[in-house]
Amino acid sequence: MRQGALSSNIAYLKTGLAKIHITGPYHEQIIKLIKAPTYLGIPNTFGDKINNYSVTVVEPSLVCFIDLATFKNLLAQNDKFAYEIMLMLCNYEIESFRKCAARTQKQIRSNIADVLLDLSNRIYNATSFNIPLSRNEIGNLIDTSRESVSRILSEFESDGVILITGKKVKIIDKKKLQWISDNS
Repeated sequence: MRQGALSSNIAYLKTGLAKIHITGPYHEQIIKLIKAPTYLGIPNTFGDKINNYSVTVVEPSLVCFIDLATFKNLLAQNDKFAYEIMLMLCNYEIESFRKCAARTQKQIRSNIADVLLDLSNRIYNATSFNIPLSRNEIGNLIDTSRESVSRILSEFESDGVILITGKKVKIIDKKKLQWISDNS
């Protein structure tokens, strides 16, 4: 999905991981990482039919495209499916509000801890994983510079909270990382 393009179908991310991002007046802004399985582009397709954001896979993924008429028919004929879609959209909105507040009210250390915890808990369900984003993209996600991300990740490593080897991160002290998220 590309921002500004006509939207005529719903995307279903069957496997993999993608980023949702918007190109603003000065640079690209990553809004969130999205893990399969999930539907993408519902607000675009039901709204003004123009993609208001882009979606780019960041890991090998399988994406299926569903014709809008078929999707609307599924919603009309299946109350449980329609309810699940509404619930998903409501959860996305609440999560977006929460992350926006956290990003603007927390310090950079807390925001980076949040990214690592999100990757560990929500995305990979593991304490050891490859970071799917560059340092610059992480900075973009939490509104800071690549240099700040690199510096803080190095501090986390020096403090024995994480171990970094290339793009691979191992969380050594998850309780301390959670404490940083909650208190910095």
